[in-house]
Order: sequence, then C-alpha cells, then structure tokens
Amino acid sequence: MKDVRKVPASAGADWLLGGFRLLRQAPLGLAGLGLIYGLVALLVPMSMQVNTTLFLVLELLLVALGPVLTAGMVYAAQRVDRGERPLPVHLLQGLREGKAGRLLATLVPQLAAVLLCALLLVAMVGGDALGQMAQAFETMQKQAQPDASLLSGLPIGRLLLWMVLAVVIGVVTSFFTVLAVPEIMLTDSPAWDAMRRSFHACMRNLLALIVFVVLAIIAVLAIYLAVVVVAAVLRLVAGELVMQVVAQLLATAILMPVLTGAMYTAWKQLFAGGASMGASAITDRGGIEA
Repeated sequence: MKDVRKVPASAGADWLLGGFRLLRQAPLGLAGLGLIYGLVALLVPMSMQVNTTLFLVLELLLVALGPVLTAGMVYAAQRVDRGERPLPVHLLQGLREGKAGRLLATLVPQLAAVLLCALLLVAMVGGDALGQMAQAFETMQKQAQPDASLLSGLPIGRLLLWMVLAVVIGVVTSFFTVLAVPEIMLTDSPAWDAMRRSFHACMRNLLALIVFVVLAIIAVLAIYLAVVVVAAVLRLVAGELVMQVVAQLLATAILMPVLTGAMYTAWKQLFAGGASMGASAITDRGGIEA
C-alpha cells in the first residue's frame, strides 16, 4: 500500500506527545468529553446493584457504543487540531454522519479474537481441568494461608502458555482497529478497507508502535499515580465511594483525550490520505521513508 507511510521509531513518541498537545490546547473541552465517557462507563458497574439483567444490557450497549464514542473523541481531536471547539455532541458524531455500522464492524476482529481464545483455552487446558482449577482457586481464596498443593497435577503450564497466546492475539487484533476508527470517522473508507490499512500500517511501523506502547504505559501509570494521590485526599474528606467515583472520572477525563488524540496523530502521520499534520515536519527531519 503506497498510501501507508513508514516512520522512524521515534514517531511513537510524537503520537503520545500529540495527544497531550491536543489536550493542552482545549483542556476543558476534551476533558469534558472524557468525563462524559467516564460517566457512561460508570453506569455499568453501578447498575449491577439494581438488576443483573440491566447490568448485562448496559454492558452490551457500552461495548456497542465503544467504537462510536472513541470515534467521537477522535473527531473532537481533529476539531481542536483545526483550531475549533470540541462539543459534547461530537461524541455521537459517528451516529450523526451515519457511520455507526462501519464503526461497529471494527468489533468483528475483537469478537473473533475472543472466540479463538476461548477455543484455544478448551483445546489446550481442557474443560475438566478448567473446572478443577476454578475449584482449587476458589478454595485457596477462602484459606488464610493458601495451600499451593491444591494446584498440583493441574496443567498450570498450559494455562500460562494460553495466557501468553491470548496476549499476542489481543495485540495483533488491535492492529486491525487502532487506526481503522479514525480512518472510518474522518474519511469515507469502508470498514474492511480501513481495518486492512490499519493492520498494514501497524505491521509496517512496529518499532514506532512499540515505542508508543511503552511510553503510553509509563504515562498511564504516572497519571493514575497522580489520580490516586488526589483520590486519597478525597477519601479522608468524603469517603470511600466518592474517592472511587472521582478517581475513575479523573482518570478517564485525562486518558481518553490523550489516547484518542494519539490515535488521531498517528493516523495523520501514517496515512497519506490524512491531513499533513506532523508529516511535513517529519519529512523535513528525514524521518519518513517512501
């Protein structure tokens, strides 16, 4: 694909910095959208206290809304990049533009990955062994001093191998969607073409992606640490429940704009069809390869 750019490994840092830059340009607007996203996500666990059926319905609804809300955050990031103001209604921009179906299609690789992992789990560990392990772990949780001998004879090694494979499958699956969401939201690309281009772009720029993931993990941990400090103070003043709610909302208000802003920045740099933000600058530094 000639329209997918090759960038240096350092571009991964540019993507994350781009997310922070956009948040700094419109802190209240983007953080407000992240806060709304966090409130929606918070309704799901809270509904468990009301009704299990309601919880399941809201959980499915949140899964379905996930790509739409993420696309809305990306759209808002583009507006900020153009010097415009993000608005709460932009969270549903995908619905307003009739792109909900294409955005929902990005869930297909994820559902396929879940099914594949489930099949591998049964094939590698076995249904009977899974039941025995579940009982063993449940018994150990009830013990003051867990008896590790309960796990003897169980295929723990195969379970650990399955966990490694599940992580690999999850990472590869994300290649299909991480750039497909902005591609669908910001262009007229069909869903399957967007996912194909996203996968190709990630595979072609693995080093930059690794740099981004490592730095993103560090940033997330740093943000959570700051949020925990604020939440600990609130706990002394307002109690445990308020602390948990505020901690989740603060984290979402910061992380969602930064990560979706990074997605938008990566999309602009990697896809020749996107706007030229960062691309010309990187070209001047000799970073982009044909």
